[in-house]
Amino acid sequence: MPPEAPRTMPATAAETSAENPWPLRILTEKLKIHIENSPVTWVEGQLLEANVRNGHGYLTLRDVDADNSFSVTVWSSVMRKLESTPEVGARVVARVKPSLYAKTGRLSLNATDLRPVGLGELLARLERLRQALGAEGLFAMEHKLPLPVLPRTIGLITGRDSDAEKDVVRNATLRWPAVRFRIINTAVQGNDAVAQVRAALSALDADPDVEVIVIARGGGALEDLLPFSNEELIRDVFAATTPVVSAIGHEADRPILDDVADLRASTPTDAAKRIVPDLNEEFAGIELSRQRLDRAINNLLQREAQTITALRQRPVLANPQDMIDARAEDLGRWRERSMALIRHRVQRAGDELGHLRAQMRALSPQQTLDRGYSVTQLADGTVVRTAEELHPGQGLRIRVAAGKLSATVDEIFPAAPATEAL
Repeated sequence: MPPEAPRTMPATAAETSAENPWPLRILTEKLKIHIENSPVTWVEGQLLEANVRNGHGYLTLRDVDADNSFSVTVWSSVMRKLESTPEVGARVVARVKPSLYAKTGRLSLNATDLRPVGLGELLARLERLRQALGAEGLFAMEHKLPLPVLPRTIGLITGRDSDAEKDVVRNATLRWPAVRFRIINTAVQGNDAVAQVRAALSALDADPDVEVIVIARGGGALEDLLPFSNEELIRDVFAATTPVVSAIGHEADRPILDDVADLRASTPTDAAKRIVPDLNEEFAGIELSRQRLDRAINNLLQREAQTITALRQRPVLANPQDMIDARAEDLGRWRERSMALIRHRVQRAGDELGHLRAQMRALSPQQTLDRGYSVTQLADGTVVRTAEELHPGQGLRIRVAAGKLSATVDEIFPAAPATEAL
């Protein structure tokens, strides 16, 4: 058989196959080149292990909020520059670059700088996060949900068998014995706290029976309370549709959860007092309200009774006949006055009529005749006004005050001058 032709090495991973694979060293070399081309990065974490051998530091760095860890190597040249030796449990920031040890395929981080995170740095970082979230409006009052007046079921997120759990349950039950709880115990500090609290919050928020959620733990150092300032948890609380009460630590403790929660309680005991009313106080309030209502009703009845008594004592109600008699007297006086006015008016009218009648009589022809005058007329009734219009022998009719007579003209006398007439 002819010898098998030599195979060509695949240039890329996509060109490899079962018949033409890469040697493992090729993949390792390529991964090493790719990984070691990664940029230098500052990371933060907590030291789970801190071993120093031959001047070199071999550390295990764990995420502060999740279960992720990485091996970190600090060479002696870097260790000599550190102000203090790394200790387990310390929170640090490190300037690292990924490195792959080709012989074993072990991926680790090489640190070129390592700095402990002090209390001042933590506080400054929390304040920057607080201001950034506040600028987004996560703390605005218009987003706060009102708490129910009397919640039937309270969701409680707290540590197992913790004093915070006992305080909330005991005080709430003492105040309102019928209250019920759905309790989810979680880690309240350490790397697992954020994930567990977020999961518990999601479960309680989805429960239609839970009307308010309390996140509670006792006091502690700033590092212990850091999970309750985690940005992801803060955003979950803001997005919750169920009112959330923050009861973390003591009065002086102020995690960012206090700012985003719908109600901030100074202590777990204070949370219980502010969530449910006090049964004895409610009974006392009902009794006080009943007494006030009784007094108000009695006062109203007394005022109305006094009003009725005053009305009954008024003359119009005490002796209604007096009002009728008074009106009858007024009516009689008005009738007499009307009759007197009518009689006076009739009398004046009679006097005016007599005066007019006298005037008419004074001006009438009969009055003239009564004074001795007569009216001379021709046969056709024409009144004779001058003697010149008559002739002798003409017949005349003469009317006197009482009766008439006829005459004949015998002689006509001409009219005398005006001076003679006078």
